[in-house]
Amino acid sequence: MDWLQLAQERKEELIQELQQLIQIESVKDENNFSDIMPFGAGPKAALEFMLQKGIEQGMITKNVDHMAGHIEMGHGEELVGVLCHVDVVPAGDAASWTYPPFEGQVADGKLFGRGAIDDKGPTMAAWLAMKLIHDAKIPLKKRVRMIIGTDEESGFQCVTRYFEKEEMPTIGFAPDADFPLINAEKGIAHLTFSSKEKQSGDEQLLSFYAGNRTNMVPDEATAILKYAEESTNENFLKYLKENDVEGTFTKNDNGIIIVVKGKSAHAMEPEKGRNAAVYLAKFLQNVVKTKQSKAFVDFIVRVFEDHFGAALDFQFEDAMSGPTTLNPGIISFDDRGASIEVSMRYSVTYPFEEKITKAQALLQNEAFTLDVVSNSVPHYVSEEDELVQTLLQVYRKYSNDYSKPLSTGGGTYARVMEKGVAFGMLFPGEQDVAHQADEFVDIENLIKAAAIYAEAIVNLATN
Repeated sequence: MDWLQLAQERKEELIQELQQLIQIESVKDENNFSDIMPFGAGPKAALEFMLQKGIEQGMITKNVDHMAGHIEMGHGEELVGVLCHVDVVPAGDAASWTYPPFEGQVADGKLFGRGAIDDKGPTMAAWLAMKLIHDAKIPLKKRVRMIIGTDEESGFQCVTRYFEKEEMPTIGFAPDADFPLINAEKGIAHLTFSSKEKQSGDEQLLSFYAGNRTNMVPDEATAILKYAEESTNENFLKYLKENDVEGTFTKNDNGIIIVVKGKSAHAMEPEKGRNAAVYLAKFLQNVVKTKQSKAFVDFIVRVFEDHFGAALDFQFEDAMSGPTTLNPGIISFDDRGASIEVSMRYSVTYPFEEKITKAQALLQNEAFTLDVVSNSVPHYVSEEDELVQTLLQVYRKYSNDYSKPLSTGGGTYARVMEKGVAFGMLFPGEQDVAHQADEFVDIENLIKAAAIYAEAIVNLATN
């Protein structure tokens, strides 16, 4: 079968369905949820959209507690899984987008919108692949099941519940990362650094807030000061210019409000962003004088400026998966105390317990404690495994790229499978704009990915 030609013939259908999915604002709603919409109305609507597409195609569908679901075709004892997610991270400041984040506008051969590359675009490429196989009536020896989650960006509760009730695929892939494929995923730990004391009543820093997700580099941070020296505004403007960041300085009845704007990025690659909280804390080091205020900003700068946590001996890397990184994604300081929530992406061979214990010991005489909120261990499938070799062979046929498998600091659904890898759809050399403003997917590459997924699924389900 000429899967690329078949996919190209359905280009407009692919674009239209992706636009429809992007127009569903499927951001987790922390404040409005229930048993029938456990992550809010948006993720539920996105799941139902996909399941309806499966029904229209005449495939088997199932909704598992409104958290996840599947679309299935084919016959056989064994199961091939294609694990996708339809939830997205918040869009952030809409003014920073050239095109509205929830419209799916097309320009210059790209489709723009939150989720375009993470993970609605790859999901629709895989969905078109399934339709192409189904419409071509290819006889499959195994069942093929697209498993759709709605809480990938904030905890994997969806697939945890799903696999409590449904079978585990024999093999599978998650179209939620890079080509050629990713066979090593770093561990992901959610760490919280908390102040040992509540804020005293005479602190110079009244409040400090940045970020709303641990897996995003904060692109804005705001501090309110009770007072500051007259030269602070002038010094702030100079600081902005020297560090090539934007910000504002305002005085009102609430105090002195200082805002710094950075650049968002995925927590797996914090070096690609500019953490607004770190930039603001660094400026405040020479502004705040009171004990807790000073300890707070000093701690942020000392521990998180280098991404690797060397100050607490977190640094570590291996040849298999690269360096361990830290992203302080949610930072707060107010009358309840201080909190820094961190996404830690650690190497496959990282001695996690040893490193955490050592860091906790190093903090004994400091103003903060360290707790592990959650920990998802690393995932690895050997390059020699038949699954990896099959997918590489298909990818190389369509790309003529013989690159080796990759590792990632991102966490995909591949890590919940007994044997699974992340397979595309970002091609080598493409700009990775996941979790950033003006997120987009290249339309021609979207079509190529659909062809790759079609052939890969056929190979996995017929051998």
